[in-house]
Amino acid sequence: MDNSIPVMLAEAVGVFCFAYPFVMSWYWMIGALLFWLSIERRYAPMTHPPAWAADQPISVVVPCYNEADNARETFGVLAASDYPEFEMIAVNDGSTDKTGEILEALSNEHPNMRVVHLNENRGKATAMNVGALLAKHEILVLIDGDALLDPHALGWVGWHFKLRFVGGLTGNPRIRNRSSLLGRLQVGEFSSIIGLIKRAETVYGRLFTVSGVICAFRKRALNDGGWWSPRTLTDDVDISWRIQRANWRIIYAPNVVTWILMPETLRGLCRQRLRWAEGGDQMIADNAVHILRGGTPSLLPVFVNVVLAVIWSYFILATIVLWLLQAVGAPALSELPVISTFPPWYGLMLCLTYLLQAFVSALLERRFESKLLRGLFWAIWYPMAYWLLITSTAVVALPRALIRTRKERVIWVSPDRGLR
Repeated sequence: MDNSIPVMLAEAVGVFCFAYPFVMSWYWMIGALLFWLSIERRYAPMTHPPAWAADQPISVVVPCYNEADNARETFGVLAASDYPEFEMIAVNDGSTDKTGEILEALSNEHPNMRVVHLNENRGKATAMNVGALLAKHEILVLIDGDALLDPHALGWVGWHFKLRFVGGLTGNPRIRNRSSLLGRLQVGEFSSIIGLIKRAETVYGRLFTVSGVICAFRKRALNDGGWWSPRTLTDDVDISWRIQRANWRIIYAPNVVTWILMPETLRGLCRQRLRWAEGGDQMIADNAVHILRGGTPSLLPVFVNVVLAVIWSYFILATIVLWLLQAVGAPALSELPVISTFPPWYGLMLCLTYLLQAFVSALLERRFESKLLRGLFWAIWYPMAYWLLITSTAVVALPRALIRTRKERVIWVSPDRGLR
């Protein structure tokens, strides 16, 4: 029997498992450096946005579900924003704790705050649609009910929306709970992965998604995109593609900083990443026909990258299974290349490339956190800890996304917000 074809396939899988993260790492680094050179360095030295950027009023919509522990802090920080004219709209989406009472008390303290109560939990997308439709102003900022907005963030939002082609922007979420190993790993992830990718995507033209915890939109862009769908698992991914398919640009605004809480338990982190992966797979399914027929060609590179990421996850799974079978001496696999748990030179090259990526990201982000370079020790563990997590959640998420009925309304579930 000719074993050349299985051998070639096994070698191809090995090459792809190495080549995909290696190529994409350089793709993101080059894009991020271009973003810095062409855009970011012009305003990086500025400690706050220019006064002329604050000439358009802003509505800040905050969907809330069971935020009794966070509401006072979130709205207290938001109310202290250094911006001349803005309103705060809190949407209480059927909370079962004292969120409604706390929000009403806060509205008495802040004249520019309104509270909307929904009788039952209708989901974050519905809460955002309600808040957006009731907003007085064209520019909308969306933050989560546990996020702390930087005092100058609204000014930077107004500055970026001076560009008329901008329909939306995604801000810069910074993690504030880092008391555990998982928390510290995510600090490295958000600086060395997410910030880098969003810089590069802005240069290349299209973003995969805004960060749902801090984003901003024009009402016209939301209307053209069809608003938020209450039946999508990840509303931020869905609305990003809707708006960009309507020919609006979404950009990354690193100066729009907000401090967020993230899971610090393995269970909470797995649940979060599984939802993100499933939402990404829903996006692939929803947009495949449109993209493959030539619609919105500028979104094709982002679409292809997401598809390749899913394929890569399955290839990694196949590699692990082959290694286990070879380890127990399966005779049918004796002719295949021996898979090592300790990759040779190309494994070292991939590790060095990622370390360079983390270093580049830390240099770009250090104006937000001066001690970020010291966190490189935690960032270098990202491939081991997070690639396994991403691979497992991607493998599980694809079949779940394909069988999930889109008739189901997605409602809120209180997330793991870490140890504080």
